[in-house]
Amino acid sequence: MNNTTEEYTAAIQIITSTIANCEKAQLKFKAGTSQHSLLKNRLKALIIAKSLLTDDDTCKYQDDEIRQALPPILSIISKCEKAQQKYEEGSVQYRRYVPLLHAMKLSLSLIEEQLKHTG
Repeated sequence: MNNTTEEYTAAIQIITSTIANCEKAQLKFKAGTSQHSLLKNRLKALIIAKSLLTDDDTCKYQDDEIRQALPPILSIISKCEKAQQKYEEGSVQYRRYVPLLHAMKLSLSLIEEQLKHTG
């Protein structure tokens, strides 16, 4: 992995912010609804991603939990890329997705790497 400390720091900040936004949004939905469940799964995936980015040894997750983090991270990437395509490359609207996409792709690579090592 050829990512710099600055890239990791930026990704951690973006994921921390995204976690806070998801927590706020989750309060708007009743437990048991699809939106609430989606955010619950997304939050768990983001927390796992942040843990991998910070190399936090105190936060160990089971292989199945890490595997379950893949779909929400892939979903965020897909939704951001789809939204980004609506705008001209280089526009403010297009560029606002760049940091989040980078953080999610970095997270995805760390999740995949973790799964490789655990089987």
